[in-house]
Amino acid sequence: MKSFKNYAGETPNMENTASAEELTKKIASAYDGKSSADMLRNILAEAEKSKRAGTLSNEEIEKFYQTFSPMLDSSQRKKLRAIVEKLKEI
Repeated sequence: MKSFKNYAGETPNMENTASAEELTKKIASAYDGKSSADMLRNILAEAEKSKRAGTLSNEEIEKFYQTFSPMLDSSQRKKLRAIVEKLKEI
């Protein structure tokens, strides 16, 4: 996996130019039926890796949050916001 942008869980060969919305849909489908803890843990790991590699910007992280958060309940949204803020500090 080269960057968070092309992360699709179990779906290889995703285009490098995927929008945040496309990325969100692919991640959601890849984790269908899996626990939110597993999903968030893997998203965090991939995002942290990409952020450290310089392939993920704070703006892209925020766009991901804005696209993905409406699919979550309030508790999950709070957890994701905390993750987003942590990633932005890297």
